[in-house]
Amino acid sequence: MKSSDIRQSFLDYFEKKEHTIVRSAPVIPAEDPTLLFTNAGMNQFKDVFLDKGSRPYSRAADTQKCIRASGKHNDLEDVGRDTYHHTFFEMLGNWSFGDYYKKEAIAWAWELLTEVWSLPKERLYATVYQDDDESLEIWKTATDIDPDHIMKFGDKDNFWEMGETGPCGPCSEIHIDLTDDLSGRELVNADDHRVIELWNLVFIQYNRKADRSLEPLPKKHVDTGMGFERITAVLQSKGSNYDTDIFAPLFDAITAHTGVAYTATLDGERDMAMRVIADHARTLTFAITDGAVPGNEGRGYVLRRILRRAVRYARKLDCNQPVLYRLVGVIADTMGAVFPELKKQQATVEKIVKSEEESFLVTLGRGIEIFGEIAAALKASKEKSISGEDAFRLYDTYGFPLDLTRLMASEEGLGVDEKGFGACMKEQKERARKDRKQKQQITGDEGQWQWFEQKGPTVFLGYETLETEAQIIGVRIAGSQMQLVLDQTPFYAESGGQTGDRGRIEGENYIFDVIDTRKDGDVIVHVAGTVYDRATGGEVTPESIAFSQAVQVQAQVDKETREATERNHTATHLLHAALRKVLGEHVQQKGSLVGPDRLRFDFSHFEKVSAGELEAVEAEVNERIREAGALVKHADIPYEAALEKGALAFFGDKYADRVRVVEVPGVSMELCGGTHVSNVGQIGLFKIMSESSIASGIRRIEAMSGKAAEEVLWGDYQELQQVRQLLRTGGEESVAARVQELLEERKILDKKLQDMKLSLLLDKAIGELEQADTVNGCRIFVMKYDDSGADTLRSLGQFLREKIGRGVGLLAGEEQGKVTLVGFAGDEAIRECGLNAGELVKKAAAMVQGGGGGKPGFATAGGKNPAGIPESMKVFEETVRTKLQS
Repeated sequence: MKSSDIRQSFLDYFEKKEHTIVRSAPVIPAEDPTLLFTNAGMNQFKDVFLDKGSRPYSRAADTQKCIRASGKHNDLEDVGRDTYHHTFFEMLGNWSFGDYYKKEAIAWAWELLTEVWSLPKERLYATVYQDDDESLEIWKTATDIDPDHIMKFGDKDNFWEMGETGPCGPCSEIHIDLTDDLSGRELVNADDHRVIELWNLVFIQYNRKADRSLEPLPKKHVDTGMGFERITAVLQSKGSNYDTDIFAPLFDAITAHTGVAYTATLDGERDMAMRVIADHARTLTFAITDGAVPGNEGRGYVLRRILRRAVRYARKLDCNQPVLYRLVGVIADTMGAVFPELKKQQATVEKIVKSEEESFLVTLGRGIEIFGEIAAALKASKEKSISGEDAFRLYDTYGFPLDLTRLMASEEGLGVDEKGFGACMKEQKERARKDRKQKQQITGDEGQWQWFEQKGPTVFLGYETLETEAQIIGVRIAGSQMQLVLDQTPFYAESGGQTGDRGRIEGENYIFDVIDTRKDGDVIVHVAGTVYDRATGGEVTPESIAFSQAVQVQAQVDKETREATERNHTATHLLHAALRKVLGEHVQQKGSLVGPDRLRFDFSHFEKVSAGELEAVEAEVNERIREAGALVKHADIPYEAALEKGALAFFGDKYADRVRVVEVPGVSMELCGGTHVSNVGQIGLFKIMSESSIASGIRRIEAMSGKAAEEVLWGDYQELQQVRQLLRTGGEESVAARVQELLEERKILDKKLQDMKLSLLLDKAIGELEQADTVNGCRIFVMKYDDSGADTLRSLGQFLREKIGRGVGLLAGEEQGKVTLVGFAGDEAIRECGLNAGELVKKAAAMVQGGGGGKPGFATAGGKNPAGIPESMKVFEETVRTKLQS
């Protein structure tokens, strides 16, 4: 069977079992700060398992794209070394959300493997959790597996957890014995490629809390996961996942670009390199397609590590040119039918990967040389570990991630002082190392909810109204705040970059000042910063309020704040369209923040946006505003139908099966659940405030609209008028031209002042030179000049060198905390006395915590310790005296 047929037959099988076939979630989790990458098929259903969300179906199946390269599930170090580990892989899965449980999951898995795919039953083993007698009995009675092939294991092997916290439960795994003589029983769960796990059936019934305790979930669920690459290798009778038709096109492409053929040997260094390159290219392609970018923090750093690891392995194929970016198109061609986003994002991904490869290749060669010197020195001294300082130097100067240094060290039989490396990292200037977007999510550890009615999805009315009657059906106290859940609400909860609404909730006895609105699964949580007693108007503490039942209230959104936010949100849609028009169709939204006072828009682009381009973008947005076109909002349509209409979807965002589309006819059409103006003319005005780079290939624009933009422009105008008055310019006279004139005049005056200062210093220096000490006929001139910078001292030094003849000199000065040393030696002093200004200045510079040097006749140095100037002058003079006296 072809791999594509295997994938489809899995989905067809479960569709016949009344499962809804769902699309894969992005590999970048949209609303889960606990994960860097989607690492399992169940990630997109986490809210269901925690009873915080729901789906319109109770059974589902899909193929989920996954990355395991960090955290609890990390397969990076195993990639290439064995036949079945990957950083990127597909996971075939089926789920039950409070529907069927262990019996059906086990029976259907056995049926698919043995009857549909005809795997030999005598080669299959089932493992169950050590306390799960129920699953053990089901395997014995609901299947015809050999009872001796059912085995019990403990927490490490048969209790599945998604991460440090979250849904979890006992699991039952199905393994296949690939040994020639069916002798694999002792190899089950032994991490041996001859007996591998095929399918994991997880029975989710607990939530692992931060304190490591387990709490039972309200409902029991089934979550299964089968490695697509592994089952393909088994069904195609291949000894390795990498020998299947999944990877063959990638190896062909690598061979075409390097001239090295893949021979499918496990221990071959070049074959291992090709496996690593193929695997890592898939990870990078899928992650960048879904919105991640290589960088220095969080998931961006993980991707940069993976890319640089692959580049280093490419050198083992004698490939010193970018090669990973050439594989992006191969992946898009072979997998684009299943994951169409690959084709849509191909050009962008290629540019980002190529740029990263080129950047690393610049420093890789020198870094490898330095590593070789370090390794050779260690071997010569019979030491076994690279110091933390050296590992950090490779990281900080040459871009070597620690795991790359570790890998190279292991190949030389060396270790790495990782604690020392960590200490060096702490000493370095503080830098953020997490790329997880800090979402203001509600956690279960902030206090206990008190529910007065059955908890269910909050009905959102905020598209149609800003005020409604409602009931408080849930409350809890979180710190100094009270959090409220209503049965229905006009308040928009923070989502998709738009900040949560503010406003008031008024009841018979209390008024709640809502300062934020957030999502907690399907529930909308209103955060009350202050609570007022309705009778007295005074503040009350949340602890003093007692509810015994649902309370009728009036919920009212702050109209001014909401409308300002809506103007900014609609402006981001116009901005996106304008950027694509001016810069090109490669521009894709990579993030946004929409509040009442400003907007921030991140997008893919590979160079600084010029002033002319920014002007064109701003003009395009304002032109659309002046046209005052009405928005069209398509509510609750199927996701696929929205894409067919031409709506832009942002890979990395989480979309439901039915979505909302916001359209500016003829200009923009995007999937968006946020709130917007009804006519773009209501935006009034759009003004770009700044444009900058935030990562490789990612730019950021910050802007304002409406009243906030007007206030900025009015403030600028008033300031301009004040400048015009100060400069006494007329109405038609250019302020910029007048300022330019003043700057030129200032430049001329500064030059005259500098010349005068230098002339005075020269007169003083010539006088001092005549009085300089002489040792064996050679003059030694040392002098300190206060408030003199590098340019002045260099000019003075050049002049004095011509005057000193048989002699040497040192000039020392300080300006704004920076030390400058200038040394000089006459030709006779160099020739007859063997003096060298470069060597002398270098010694003196050490006293001011600096460095430098130069030629024998003239040298300079800098330093950062002005207090050391007297000592540096003393060292200079004593060194010269010693040299002359010897």
